Amino acid sequence: MAQSTTGSIFGQAPAAAGETVSATNASGLTREVAVDSSGRFQISNVPVGTYTVSLKKDGAVVDSRKVSLAPGAGTAVTFSAETTSLSAVTVSANALPAIDVSSVSSSTVITAADLRKLPVSRNAESIALLAPGTTSGSNFFNGPGGHSLVSFGGSSVTENAYYVNGYNTGEPYKNLGGFQLPYGAIDQQETLTGGYNAKYGRSDGGVINQLGRRGTNEWHFGAQVAWEPRFLEGTPVNNYYGHPTVPASTSQVNYALENPALAGTLHQYRNDNKQWQTIYSAYVGGPLIQDKLFMFLAAETSETQSNNVEIASNQKVQYNNDKDTKFYGKLDWNITDSNILELTALNNRSRNGAGTTYAFDYNTLKSGAFVANNDVTKDNAQFYLGHFTSYITDAATLSILYGKANFQNPTIYGNTSPLPFISRPYNQNPAYLPPGTGPNGITNNQTNTSWSANNATNGTHGLRVDFDYRLGDHDLAVGIDNMTYKARNQGPNQQNPFNPSINYYWRYLTGGVVQKREIGWQTSMTMTQKAYYLQDSWQVLPNLLLDIGVRNDHFTNYNDVGKAFVDEKNQWEPRIGASWDVNGDSSFKIYGNAGRYYLALPDNAAERAANISTFLTTNYSYTGIDANGIPTGLATLDDPATTSPDGEKGLPKDPQQVTARNLKAEYLDEFIVGFDKKLNDSWTYGAKAMWRDLKTAIDDECSPGRIGNKMVAQGVDPAALGGAYYDSLYGASYCRLINPGLTNDILVKSSDSTHPDLLVTMSQKDWGYQQGVKRKTGSLNLYLEHPFDGKWQARVDYTYTRGFGNTEGQVRSDFGQADVSKTEDWDSWQLMDGANGELANVRKHQLRIRGAYQITPEWLVSATLLAQSGYPKECLGYYGVGGSGKAYYGPGKPGDPSGYNNYGSGNYHWCNGVRYPAGTLGHTPWTEQLNLGIHYAPAFADNKLGINLDIFNALDQQRAVQTDPAGNSSYNRTTNTLNINNSYGDGIFFQPPRTVRLSVTYDY
Repeated sequence: MAQSTTGSIFGQAPAAAGETVSATNASGLTREVAVDSSGRFQISNVPVGTYTVSLKKDGAVVDSRKVSLAPGAGTAVTFSAETTSLSAVTVSANALPAIDVSSVSSSTVITAADLRKLPVSRNAESIALLAPGTTSGSNFFNGPGGHSLVSFGGSSVTENAYYVNGYNTGEPYKNLGGFQLPYGAIDQQETLTGGYNAKYGRSDGGVINQLGRRGTNEWHFGAQVAWEPRFLEGTPVNNYYGHPTVPASTSQVNYALENPALAGTLHQYRNDNKQWQTIYSAYVGGPLIQDKLFMFLAAETSETQSNNVEIASNQKVQYNNDKDTKFYGKLDWNITDSNILELTALNNRSRNGAGTTYAFDYNTLKSGAFVANNDVTKDNAQFYLGHFTSYITDAATLSILYGKANFQNPTIYGNTSPLPFISRPYNQNPAYLPPGTGPNGITNNQTNTSWSANNATNGTHGLRVDFDYRLGDHDLAVGIDNMTYKARNQGPNQQNPFNPSINYYWRYLTGGVVQKREIGWQTSMTMTQKAYYLQDSWQVLPNLLLDIGVRNDHFTNYNDVGKAFVDEKNQWEPRIGASWDVNGDSSFKIYGNAGRYYLALPDNAAERAANISTFLTTNYSYTGIDANGIPTGLATLDDPATTSPDGEKGLPKDPQQVTARNLKAEYLDEFIVGFDKKLNDSWTYGAKAMWRDLKTAIDDECSPGRIGNKMVAQGVDPAALGGAYYDSLYGASYCRLINPGLTNDILVKSSDSTHPDLLVTMSQKDWGYQQGVKRKTGSLNLYLEHPFDGKWQARVDYTYTRGFGNTEGQVRSDFGQADVSKTEDWDSWQLMDGANGELANVRKHQLRIRGAYQITPEWLVSATLLAQSGYPKECLGYYGVGGSGKAYYGPGKPGDPSGYNNYGSGNYHWCNGVRYPAGTLGHTPWTEQLNLGIHYAPAFADNKLGINLDIFNALDQQRAVQTDPAGNSSYNRTTNTLNINNSYGDGIFFQPPRTVRLSVTYDY
């Protein structure tokens, strides 16, 4: 469960005087407890791993079992009455492990033994996708190491928690993914999809919990070389511009394809966009002092080469060389039989983008002249953990975990071009282009729209203290769980370091308009998360367990000068679960739980929302275009010429005015009911129903005119009073963090002493929203499992899920907006009109199958299959039904209450005057991802040598998993014409082609 690194052993033994049960692991740790008068015993809070569990009568072992412990779970052991009369030790094992009736959580545990058998990509996210209820998130969002992220139960990809050996290793700035162990160092990975108790929190998605291997009383070492060659990879499919049509309304507005010449032409040449990879890894572990001090070391390095031909309008190709190196070290010290100290060091270093960029000719499909060296981004993360456990008595356990982490993520710029970036060159006016210029227009060698600091850093430290006490039928726990985050020099800077006079880029629009964009918000910030909890696992009856707890979280976010702009206190989270051992022998469990889960804002919340930020746009007409694609003969359009979509004008922001004064943290309520049952001695089956309801969310609104209207209704006109309130509404704090749908108290400060500050109470009606936050998901999972019995294993899951609402969560997957809790959702009521539809991270049908078959002691075959229905399609465009055209483009002046003029790019849930909620236009196709594995462990090497072949996406399916949602690209006020985006409905992300991994391993 979440941060859990321990498990428990429980069970039944014959009730007799002088009986005890002991559990000993491979590191010599032994715990021994008495069997109570009813024959029950429980050994709690012991490190996960393999244990020999022995029943003793007057100190002599009369029976024993070997069992494996999973994190946060219990393993049942039953000793029969006959064993007490035996004169010799009997070692036995059940054909089928008993069902864990001591847990009410929903988790999937994949062990190192499973990973050696199954064809799974070497990252935590791919392992997590084996769990029912998970989906791969949009490829717009990637975590450390470049891995695609995972969504749990329809939540956004930033709402998960990541742990290694009990410490939070989530990416500390936006919580996009987490740092993880070298693949060969994973002892177990638990994927928790819901239902955890009050000890754990800060996730309303899911939890990926990795536990690293540890040294034992025997020395072990091993190494692996894995190779994914280019010549065995399938050929990526090309992407062509379609002939998009969007149903038109009956209004007076005209409709036209943005650039008719592009229809049917090559949008992106992908046939050569392949990648090939080599991975080296090694480990060693064993006793430094027998039964006392142990070490384990593991290292892994992977090198990935790839080609990336960009879309046709960019006219470039990159040749990349990425490198990822991980190190893991662990010391385990059994100080005494009752005191254990664990020290862990984890180092993740990744380098992405190293290589070169060349021009690419879409007529010849060949690379051309050298453009620049690529920019190189780095992620260097170091974690240091100390974990002390004291078994004070058989009933009392104290656990103290302290961790510290440092992150460096600089960018080294290989592209030193002093020119501004040219965006959408295909919209350049053909009259100003030289003869022979293709339909993609003129670009230059600049590849960046903004820059990041080369001294960007993050840091975390955390303390967790847990005290557990068994009192009769109660297992009582109390503890604290505190984390601190610090970020420095994060976010984009608009100034070109190689030409300080350039702090903008050019975007060409249709109708002879070019737009200058000045964007940047590099900044620093701090965040603290504190919590305490009370938990009681109460064995009400011999076969009925109640898990009752409550947690209190406190979240505080600070701006760049250390002032709090969000301070969420006394967030009470009740959790209650029940487990009924129906037959009393762990063969049939009915369980359920209900809980509330709060989510903090990440450090990134201060970026744009609370700190200095700049986003300025200026529209010009032009009379020429030079050889670098730069417009000439500029004349400003509109009044004022320069506007800011979100009021980001580079001015300091008042921390009291950037958030609602009564802001509440995001939380959801979750309800689960299910059962697990033995079908026979070989199979188990079960079902689980889950319901999740997002009750409160945080996002920003950017409608100061609505606040102004409420002030006027209260007798205060901000415009009439000049700067007294006007600057506060339309200046640096143009957008504010609120709870959409709730009543928000907005502070509007006066700029002079003659007028008082105002607290303006804004209801849902005052904002103009038709409804508040809505994200509801319900799922039903059915499964059938045959655990590995030495010959074969298999599991089948079918999951039916329905999700609906008007918000995905903290980010927007449809067009890749990673401004956490500051998305375009809720900026104005018009943006939410039509938002109520299907959820981006929900797949209605999912079928999972995984299995392995040991043909002979030398040969094993395995497979995994994930078949799922598609992503809900959208059409985003300009708001309203048109007519005069003003419904598509407002007056453009600050204070305009309509709000829609600020989003001229057309990200409303409307296309050509028709409202299109997500899913009403269908879905992307079903996908069937089949992975196959063949493993050979020759007898001549004592089965310690492994030769493996894994095939990923064996069917070489390359269907689109996400399509371009932008239906309208621009609006021409002169001709009253809405332009239809040429790439609307085209695939933007596809299934990766078939890849083959060859590997050789040796484990001693």
